[in-house]
Amino acid sequence: MMFSKITMGDDGKLNVPTHPIIPFIIGDGIGPDIWRAAVRVFDAAVERAYGGTRAIQWKEVLAGEKAFNTVGEWLPEETLSTFREYLVGIKGPLTTPIGGGIRSLNVALRKELDLYVCLRPTRWYEGVPSPVKRPQDVNMVIFRENTEDIYAGIEFAGSTAESGKVQQFLQKELGVEYDFKDNTGVGIKIVSEEGSKRLVRAAIEYAIQHKMPSVTLVHKGNIMKYTEGAFKQWGFEVAEKEYADKTYTWGQWERTKAENGQEAANEEQRQAEAAEKIIIKDIIADNFLQQILLAPKDYSVVATLNLNGDYISDALAAMVGGIGIAPGANINYKTGHAIFEATHGTAPRFANTNTMNPSSVILSGVMMLEYMGWQEAADKIVEALSLTIKEKTVTVDFYNLMEDATLLKTSEFADKIIEKL
Repeated sequence: MMFSKITMGDDGKLNVPTHPIIPFIIGDGIGPDIWRAAVRVFDAAVERAYGGTRAIQWKEVLAGEKAFNTVGEWLPEETLSTFREYLVGIKGPLTTPIGGGIRSLNVALRKELDLYVCLRPTRWYEGVPSPVKRPQDVNMVIFRENTEDIYAGIEFAGSTAESGKVQQFLQKELGVEYDFKDNTGVGIKIVSEEGSKRLVRAAIEYAIQHKMPSVTLVHKGNIMKYTEGAFKQWGFEVAEKEYADKTYTWGQWERTKAENGQEAANEEQRQAEAAEKIIIKDIIADNFLQQILLAPKDYSVVATLNLNGDYISDALAAMVGGIGIAPGANINYKTGHAIFEATHGTAPRFANTNTMNPSSVILSGVMMLEYMGWQEAADKIVEALSLTIKEKTVTVDFYNLMEDATLLKTSEFADKIIEKL
């Protein structure tokens, strides 16, 4: 049995061998517990879906506390080079080093590999406790820009020479009228045309591939006109210039309304929907956070900048059961590089207790299998996980919120999923 690397073909599509090598980071805190459970689910699903004709060889690479304790570095270059070489990987939660150095290991990985999409699908699984009345109405995929905005990390502390220089430049060179104080911190928001367009392009491609009805651009362009407002405009440009035969934008609706009246614009939109074109619309970020509670069925694919995406993805996760069941991925669709990850923290207090919910990393693995084109294995896991939760055989987080549930250890939860594959 020969194991080999996943590669990117000249046609821009992944070449996935039947026996790929996939690097993984086990994670800090509860990472080892949830990884050991998840990897058994992955291997069992692949074996049962393909009858032994496909298998994964897992290759451990170091990051976080285990790396620091082993080689004296939080993020060794060998780890980065392995992810570059093997393209697709998966990781558990990582701690953030205290006292200087790398500000965030997760951010460092995304920057080094230019993983410009943070992909966060959100859906409800029957039986999962939720604080909202109709969590089943939530079925969205968030495309969060992953390299700009706050992730650029350009800020200067108050009462420093650097902050003072920026303030002076803004006032004297650019004529900014603002009464800066000596102890004012300053941050710079970065939003580029290239970064915005490649994100929206990926969101539209996803909507086309998965036959989803709309892409919503979420922004705060009413206030930040040249960053978030530009993001909206560049997003509409991508749709209208590159996907004119497959999309219809609210920008087109507005122009038709101005020229021919609202009824003509409405008729144009009805025709676009009848032709199964993807509707590209936009909404102000604060209004969107209301609408996901009031009318979540109106939204499917969402494209947004980094900070907005942070708020939105966690709010949606809470609606369908919490961050413990929320999967995520960081992807560069051009190079093929992708790291799939549990989206929650390390919870060091519960390390080595075999009690925590492994669903986030399991569902991240589902995303990875889908990305590889192994849909049959992915579907088996989703079905088995759904049945396990529906039967109220769950870990302590869900057990405490359910009536007449059966409490399982992390490893036992994985056993139940495997039984149902």
